[in-house]
Amino acid sequence: MARILMVGLGSYGDINPYLAIGGELKRRGHTAVLATGTLYAADAAREGLEFAAVRPEADLVDAKLMARLMDKRKGSEAVVRELVMPQVRDSYADLERTAVGADLLLSHPLTYAVPVLAEKRGCRWLSVTLQPILFFSAYDPPVVAPAPWLARLRVLGPRVNGPLLWLMKRVAYSWSEPVRALRKELGLPPGADPMFEGQHSPYGVLALFSALFAPPQPDWPPNLRLCGFPFLDQDFGGKGLDPALAAFLDAGPPPIAFTLGSSAVMTAGDFYTNAARAAATLKRRAVLLAGPAAETLRDLPGDAIAVRSAPYHLLFPRCAATVHSGGVGTTAQALRAGRPQIVVPFSHDQFDNAARVTRLGVGAELRPSRPSAKAIERTLSALFTDPNAEAAAARVAATVRAENGVTSACDAIEAALARP
Repeated sequence: MARILMVGLGSYGDINPYLAIGGELKRRGHTAVLATGTLYAADAAREGLEFAAVRPEADLVDAKLMARLMDKRKGSEAVVRELVMPQVRDSYADLERTAVGADLLLSHPLTYAVPVLAEKRGCRWLSVTLQPILFFSAYDPPVVAPAPWLARLRVLGPRVNGPLLWLMKRVAYSWSEPVRALRKELGLPPGADPMFEGQHSPYGVLALFSALFAPPQPDWPPNLRLCGFPFLDQDFGGKGLDPALAAFLDAGPPPIAFTLGSSAVMTAGDFYTNAARAAATLKRRAVLLAGPAAETLRDLPGDAIAVRSAPYHLLFPRCAATVHSGGVGTTAQALRAGRPQIVVPFSHDQFDNAARVTRLGVGAELRPSRPSAKAIERTLSALFTDPNAEAAAARVAATVRAENGVTSACDAIEAALARP
């Protein structure tokens, strides 16, 4: 049996896939080690995984930091240049110790030290891609948060979109200078751009999303396996839904669920107050997954309840619709639930995920990221009167449920281990 080191970075939407895959690897008899920030040590223990602390560490409850990281125009740059790149040498040093004895490494798009270590030591590794935007395909051009209007050029095809994406990469090229400096110190050539082509392993790429969400494209990396979404169906220690929330769900018709995930929730502003007002105007019940702000949301209009969080796989199927910020993990859970959805994107891949939801016909996109109660009401009203949205959501859900991203990813890991 093998020892697999899974190196992750980010919010729960980034880490949950590794927890799910690690749990399945453990059931198959392997040793799975989650290597990431100490925030997730308890989650690794809950899944029965070994844990190793790897920098950078980020305080995801720091509202000012989260505001910078979730900024529409500069958020992705802040993640790379402010959070990750300044600590790439520290990450490498942590991984040098942690990777001793590992038979295979799994990377994350932001763990730039993993490809460097793998090349220096000659380690076998697989790269993981959680969101299709990261392939920057000229045939399926991404909707980028700083300039979502560029998506209008999609219809012009790869001859136009290819050079445009090349220009975007050149603009961001300087962001990854710390990786090139590290490679030089280690006696390695500069290599491909670590934020784009350089993040993909020659041993294999695991794309952890459904082909329905993003069909394969001619310019995707070679040796790619499209696995499907990797769901982690844990419910916070087996407690299930919060008793108050469960009682609320049992007491009336399916509500609308409003959630901003584990990142945008820290910069919600008046989103949840406006959401409750919109639902009340539509005479709909509402569940507000508001994080720490749930304690302050009192005397809500209409029939609404505010809670810190809830397991999506238990909540979403019991709702009439879901309104969320478009993180890929939340989007996947909403797709699997088979209910219409509205995406309110803030930053990063969320605009691209929103566009894919819209193209599937299962929901709509709502901008700006802090919409008024009237805008939420208007968009929900249109969604509930769309004669096709509910049927499309059910069809997509059937496909997503039939896939098993965790099993497929673990099969690919074992196949990579078996190769010479």
